[in-house]
Amino acid sequence: MAKDSSNGIKEFWAEIPRIDEDFLGSIRDWKNVQITLEEDIIWLKNFTDEQAVSSEIQQLPNFLLYELREGLLFRKDALVPSKKVRTALLWTPIDKALRLTFPPSNQNFFGIDEKIEVQLKPSEEEQPAIALLISMTEIKETIIALPKFKIEKLDWIVINDKALFLGNPLLGFPGKTYWTKDGHLLPTGFDFEFKNLSSLLQRKYNASQDQWLLWNENGSVLHLNKDDFRKLSVSSFRLTEKSQEWM
Repeated sequence: MAKDSSNGIKEFWAEIPRIDEDFLGSIRDWKNVQITLEEDIIWLKNFTDEQAVSSEIQQLPNFLLYELREGLLFRKDALVPSKKVRTALLWTPIDKALRLTFPPSNQNFFGIDEKIEVQLKPSEEEQPAIALLISMTEIKETIIALPKFKIEKLDWIVINDKALFLGNPLLGFPGKTYWTKDGHLLPTGFDFEFKNLSSLLQRKYNASQDQWLLWNENGSVLHLNKDDFRKLSVSSFRLTEKSQEWM
């Protein structure tokens, strides 16, 4: 994407110290980006305009972004070039070159072997809700009056004094909604801070794919066995309500 007078398209390069390689995990899924190594510096190129100004880029430590102009590298809004473009480098797609690693942390959210800091952040991408969490007492009078066709495609499970409904279309009750990503149930409007964590966490903690991982905005997680979900029906709801003595 070289910049020229005919189309005005910019080409962005960047550098980051090799010791900060692990932080690049947050952009590992940007498959358009190319990466190479020169001594103690990692070079990257082919960022889109949107990627060049993204929050993921701004959060990377010691990350220097350049614009390529006629073989010279300019910092943002600079009139004088900082460096000449590197030549004879062997480029590789970033998702092929980077190791699959977790970001460094001193917190242990899972209590199993690794210390992994998992954080959720607000997401600008809209995702369809697939799950609804709501208090049992708020719906016990309403759900038994619903027609069969509105509930027969839903699965559900009881979590303490709440019901989690899973499926589509969801019931039109006011509650907390979730969307699904790689077997995770994330609060709608949120995503992982490091997007590549999604599949990595599944491989390490849910390799058999027999659980749903239900997340809170604060980064805590609840493991739900898929076999514990049952088909939603008026009778199953009444039996569960009675067994739990929710009246």
